[in-house]
Amino acid sequence: MQAYLRQGIALCCFGLLLGLSAPAASQQEHPDQVEPTAGAPSAEGWRLETIVKGLEHPWGMAFLPNGDILITERPGRLRLVRNGELQGHAIEGIPDVFARSQGGLLDVVLHPRFQENNWVYFTYASGNDNANRTTVGRGRLDGSALKDVEVLFTAKPDKSGGQHFGSRILWLKDGTMLVSIGDGGNPPLRIDGTLARDHGQRLDSHLASIVRLNDDGSVPEDNPFVGKEGVRPEIYSYGHRNIQGMALDLQTGNVWANEHGPRGGDELNLIRAGKNYGWPETTYGADYRTGARFTPHRTREDMTPPKAAWVPAVAPSGLEFYTGEAFPRWRNNLFSGGLAGREVRRIVLEGESVVTQETLSIGRRVRDVKQGPDGFLYILTDERAGELIRIEPSEE
Repeated sequence: MQAYLRQGIALCCFGLLLGLSAPAASQQEHPDQVEPTAGAPSAEGWRLETIVKGLEHPWGMAFLPNGDILITERPGRLRLVRNGELQGHAIEGIPDVFARSQGGLLDVVLHPRFQENNWVYFTYASGNDNANRTTVGRGRLDGSALKDVEVLFTAKPDKSGGQHFGSRILWLKDGTMLVSIGDGGNPPLRIDGTLARDHGQRLDSHLASIVRLNDDGSVPEDNPFVGKEGVRPEIYSYGHRNIQGMALDLQTGNVWANEHGPRGGDELNLIRAGKNYGWPETTYGADYRTGARFTPHRTREDMTPPKAAWVPAVAPSGLEFYTGEAFPRWRNNLFSGGLAGREVRRIVLEGESVVTQETLSIGRRVRDVKQGPDGFLYILTDERAGELIRIEPSEE
């Protein structure tokens, strides 16, 4: 037995020396594997205009029909910006949140028929240090308060610690919503006896997935895994480490998502119902603690590969599909925020392929990117003294 153990250790070390680049014969790399990109040339023709200062770790924003802007602050406050000024009092009615590390009050969106029903949807971390989870709630906006607040969905199983909540909400054209759920955290964190990241390949767990819900939190009958024994019926796609940006191309219906990889290997994915995106069996990244690759595969032919990968990491967060008039050359491009990159990445698409990228250097951690009703791009910077900033065309 000891001889076999020594032989296994030797083979493992040999694999690490080779960068674990050779896949097993039965598990070939995907033929559409992309080569990772790092930096990108600077975009031209834009400038920054700071609108609001003094936000505490803002996370998400939603534009109201009257021009006001709702902004979440991770410690648990929903703020209102009116006529370019941050109002002094937070919107009342937000439930208690688990505000630790990456947890807290996270995304916010309006119901597609907000002008009829006043529903505001939000995600947050609920629970405590030993048992917490990503939660979806909603409430009716009534002046400076949310009324009729209710919980629509809680991710299962519970996890501990303050990492990887995912938490973007995206409405689809059919009136259902997608919600991203993180894998729960990095090793050595274990959930239900297994490493948190291994939940990426478990369909009995919401962790490391995108779920699809009706607007009341119920399960759409045409979800890809409805009726399958031992599978969470809310799951729409799986094998995702930690998605913090999702965007919809209204013309094609394509859903795009950016995803945090481990120690490099961030991804841009085109999301399809029922597909497996590989985490943790495939990744462009490495283990945080050791720096070693823990899987031989960047991609695998039986799993869906990313459309772009970023090495080193940009830590993507916030994603928008631009359709405005303020930047005609940028129309139908994706814009992805970067926390570690302190940037916004312009991603030019041709059909379902990424053809080129450019960088808008912001110099601050970018948490969210949204197109405003005026056709400009707006960003939130994730800092203790965070800002709402508008990206405008520069004068030629």
